Amino acid sequence: MKGESGIKTLCHNSKARFSYEIIENHEAGIVLSGSEVKSLRSGGASLKDSYAVIKDGEMILVNLHINPYLQANIFNHEPRASRKLLLHKREILRLSSKVKEKGLTLIPMSIYLKGSRIKVDIGLAKGKTAPDKKSAIKERDVKREMQRELKNIRR
Repeated sequence: MKGESGIKTLCHNSKARFSYEIIENHEAGIVLSGSEVKSLRSGGASLKDSYAVIKDGEMILVNLHINPYLQANIFNHEPRASRKLLLHKREILRLSSKVKEKGLTLIPMSIYLKGSRIKVDIGLAKGKTAPDKKSAIKERDVKREMQRELKNIRR
């Protein structure tokens, strides 16, 4: 999926929008080794169950799984290692104060190439409750049924 602006999505968190209400998004760089970059470019990553924490004034991405790169042999990386995210200090401080609010967390939405750089889209999110999820499913089903009816009418 390469857009007009030179952005190619490498990995997408499909459950994030279903499980969380996204309040705002931030773009962050990520510190990676060479084998991690090659593995990401070949599509070997999963954002499932990953989240970001702020520790000692730094933002850390936890539980991001990047498959080992087969050609890296002994110089390979740890698949589930914590990885540092690169943001301005004022952004980290602002997000830190928001995360301290009740029920807010930082969730990686997607990993993408922007030019030659790998970026992470971090969403400030609030968890949805079961009734919210049910209403989202119902709304999606209603939209799908309306589209189906419109398609049948046009025939």
